[in-house]
Formats: sequence, C-alpha cells, structure tokens
Amino acid sequence: MRTFLSFFLCILIASITFGQEQNNPPQTQIMTLGVFHFAYPNLDAIKTDEKDQISVLDEPYQSEIIAIAKALKEFNPTIIAVENTPDRQSIQDSLLGLYKQGLWALSRNEIQQLGFRMANNLGIEKVYCIDDPGRHYPNIEEIFNDKTRLEKFEKFYLENQASEYLPPLPDTRISSIIDELYTRNQPEWIRERLSVYLLHLFKYEEQEGDFTGVDFETGRWYNRNLRIFRNIQRIPQSHNDRILLIVGSEHLNLLNIFFDVSREYELVSPLPFLENAKEHFRDL
Repeated sequence: MRTFLSFFLCILIASITFGQEQNNPPQTQIMTLGVFHFAYPNLDAIKTDEKDQISVLDEPYQSEIIAIAKALKEFNPTIIAVENTPDRQSIQDSLLGLYKQGLWALSRNEIQQLGFRMANNLGIEKVYCIDDPGRHYPNIEEIFNDKTRLEKFEKFYLENQASEYLPPLPDTRISSIIDELYTRNQPEWIRERLSVYLLHLFKYEEQEGDFTGVDFETGRWYNRNLRIFRNIQRIPQSHNDRILLIVGSEHLNLLNIFFDVSREYELVSPLPFLENAKEHFRDL
C-alpha cells in the first residue's frame, strides 16, 4: 500500500510540474521608458511655463540624450514603439528614412531624439506608432457638444484641483534629463501618479448618484491605455524580440500593470540602464 501511495504521489507531482512548465510560454521582453515630452506641447493636465522649459537641442541636454541612447542600446531592442498615432505612421516612416540618409535634422520631441536616434544606431528600419486617444461613452460626447454642460464640467475641474489626497505636482523645472527620467521611472512615483485618476474629475456627477466622472476617466485614461497595449500586441513580434516603448511617463501607471500581469510579456525596468547613462554622460 505504501509503495502504491509513493508511486501515486510521484506521478501527481510530476504531472503538476509538467503542467506548470507547459503553462509558462516564452515571453517577449519589453522595456517601458517613461519620459516628459521634450518639445513641451503642453497638451497634458500639467503645463510647463515657457520660462521653465529647456531646449533639448542645446548642451548639456544633447549629450545627456546621446548617453541615454548609448545606455539603452545595451538592452539591444529589436522593436521600438513611440507615442504617436498609427494614422501618422507613413509620415513618421518618411522622416525616419530622411534622417537615416542625413537629410533630416532631429526635431525636439522624444520620438525623434530617442526613437529615431536609436533606430539609426541599431539598424532598425521602422519605429512603430502605438498611441490612441481613447474612446468616450456617448453620454460624455454629449457633454462635449453642449456648451452649458461642458462649462459646468470644467468649473468642477477648476474648483476641485486641490485635494489633501492628491500627490504633490512634479517639479516642471528640469536640470538633468537623465535624473528626470530616473525619477519618473521609479515604481513608487509611477504608482503614486495613478492615484490622480481616481480623484477630482473621477468624482464628478451631473446628477447625484450617476457615474459621469467615472465614464469620463474610463475613456480618457483607462480605455486609451488599453488601446495602446493592444496596438503593441499588433506589432509583428516573437518571444525573441526585445521591445523598447518610449512613452509619456503618466502612461506607465497603467501600462506597467498590464505588461507585468500579461503572460505574453516580461517587463524590464529602465532604471539600471539610466544608471549606466550617468556614467556614459560623464565619459562624453
């Protein structure tokens, strides 16, 4: 009897182990690099006064960007994705081609300063556009098309920006690009930024007890980032690829969760590479 039980347990353990191995398919590595927007379009909620804006085309910032690109090259990405919408893919392809031929000077934005620069350094022929504006519910679209309702919505936003629960606003003045990116990619900073999307406008109600604010944030943020994630899934890839995603750091508060729990991807932190960027910068 003991012999039978021992044999049965061995078979059971072997079956469980085999099942676990079968349920762990190979994953594609993806590094999410959260950035501020180098060209300061000021389209986000947090604006940067002109007096606080830096020119990434000037020193020491150009050398910092070169150092970052050199450090990220050590990850050896085979796919680069950036925060641009797919409808602009053909334009972006053309500009990348001109840059590779020496016929285009990189503009200020991070798509070109980092994405194009790294694609050229690594011999990558395409930089993928994966952004999406998100999709709102019809009841939110109705507010946008109704001046009176929109004014009420905006008034609530302006009157409820201050809250004891809101994390401190990030300092918009930047002295070092490398240090700024190192801060923005810290797990604690990323986690704290997600809390903002559960406050002020999230709590807006047109009628007491409705979910107007929840519906707004669902489209503006949650739906948008799920669509970005889906666009990344659409990129032709295998588990042998290594993806570098260059995106506004706010997006990491959801995208990193998606990639971390996804069985298709292995999330890679950029922090060790940004540490190396500091050394590369000192050597320039």
